[in-house]
Amino acid sequence: MKMYLISDNIDTLTGMRLAGVDGVVVHERSELREALESAMNDATIGIILLTEKFGREFPDLIDEARLERTIPLLIEIPDRHGTGRKKDFITSYVNEAIGLKL
Repeated sequence: MKMYLISDNIDTLTGMRLAGVDGVVVHERSELREALESAMNDATIGIILLTEKFGREFPDLIDEARLERTIPLLIEIPDRHGTGRKKDFITSYVNEAIGLKL
């Protein structure tokens, strides 16, 4: 199975292509829906990589796709501008999970 990138910018796609990952650049909600459906219906794709911008702008669309199927796996990745998360997001997550401050 292979990976497939759905990105909001050409720079991320170019970098991933250098690593052997094919993909597409989309900007609108309708384009994202179309790209997701196409990639999810391709039996050779096991992992779909999405830039974090889509998770922030269209969370309902991403959640719907995640709930619809278990394969392919949908993973949000940071784009060229970096992650939208706080610097200590892992520590915060662990603190919430176990109820202790580390």
